[in-house]
Amino acid sequence: MDTFFEDIPRIYTALAEWLACLTYCLVMKRKVKNEDFILVTILALVVQSMFLVLTKGLPVVFWIPCMLIAVGIMYVYMAFCCDDSRNVIGYYCARAFLLAELAASLEWQLAYFFRNLTDSILVQILILVGVYSLVFTWAHYMEIGITRGVFQLEINVRELWAAIAIAAVVFAFSNLSFVFRNTPFSAGLEADIFYIRTLVDIAGIMILYVYQSRICELLAEKELRNIHSMLKAQYDKYRNYQSTFEVINMKYHDLKHQIAGLRAEMSDEERKKWIDSLEQELESYSPELETGNSVLDTLIAGKMMNCRANNIKITCVAEGDILEFMHVADICTIFGNALDNAIESVTLIEDPEKRLIHLTLSQKKNFILIQINNYCENTITIKNGYPVTSKADKGNHGFGLKSIRYTVEKYHGTLNFGLKDNWFELTMLIPKGGLG
Repeated sequence: MDTFFEDIPRIYTALAEWLACLTYCLVMKRKVKNEDFILVTILALVVQSMFLVLTKGLPVVFWIPCMLIAVGIMYVYMAFCCDDSRNVIGYYCARAFLLAELAASLEWQLAYFFRNLTDSILVQILILVGVYSLVFTWAHYMEIGITRGVFQLEINVRELWAAIAIAAVVFAFSNLSFVFRNTPFSAGLEADIFYIRTLVDIAGIMILYVYQSRICELLAEKELRNIHSMLKAQYDKYRNYQSTFEVINMKYHDLKHQIAGLRAEMSDEERKKWIDSLEQELESYSPELETGNSVLDTLIAGKMMNCRANNIKITCVAEGDILEFMHVADICTIFGNALDNAIESVTLIEDPEKRLIHLTLSQKKNFILIQINNYCENTITIKNGYPVTSKADKGNHGFGLKSIRYTVEKYHGTLNFGLKDNWFELTMLIPKGGLG
């Protein structure tokens, strides 16, 4: 290439690629500490810059291999820093590469134009800082907006290769005129070459944003379906508990009267022991729990049956009457899912003495405090705002907690997790009267 078609300085390209990676790393969940992230980020800038600058003088035939290596450096940097699947990191790497091409192209087009008007280095620096700041800040907030409402981005192999193909085609067409002048798609005028490259890069970015918007919409719909499925499942459980306990309560009172009659008529010692044993067994099913909310009473009593079967001790201190403003289905979702998760967790503990669950429901000024604590021997890892499940089928788990958060936020409340002294704490704080 001659100076008439002078291309973007390699150091500008390296800086753009580094900033594009950084833009998406700040959106994705990171797996390294802040200090390590800063050190790796600086190292990535140095490596990217040195590689592109040192390969500047190579023949055109090495241009594509060098760009592929540069993309590889971007991927390694993002993979080292970000805690996500290879497909998701590869997808973001393809988008980062195209975003870098747009930023570098737009900046160099403006710089080239103003360089004909003034030789001021300050103007060139201001254009570089201004364009890169604008493009990458815009991309950062656009990404936050697109992924809002999606708990975790999922990219399959087909979607990954589609993004790579879009990025490759856009890159090829945007740079065609800088490599080959005599093709049906090449521009002949200097201004046209710059315009075409920038416009093609913008079109490519927009295509990928629309593509990701659709992916996020599908993921949000999927999660919403799963959450509503969890809501319905907990309500159905409550209805089953309700029907079961109505029968149990009737049988309980009938048998109490029958035992009283037998005790009055029988005097045999062995029969007395048998009746005492039967009475003790019945006491375990007596409707002792009265929180002040019939829905909560039924729900907790149903869970207690499961706890007895698994040697789990559950204690409850609850002012159920403060939930009078909450819909039945929402009470079932919050307490049903929370207790199910706690029961599932402590069931895995080998020592029955440590299978402990405690539920607290109280009013703190104008807020309702709900806490479900269970003993936990494992280390809890939080990813994307939720504890990571130990089950192999991770994609179909965790919706119980998501449905709890969905319901709590419906009442303008907050949900928090924590692990303290081997106790996993699930804490919810809801304004009194929530929906009002």
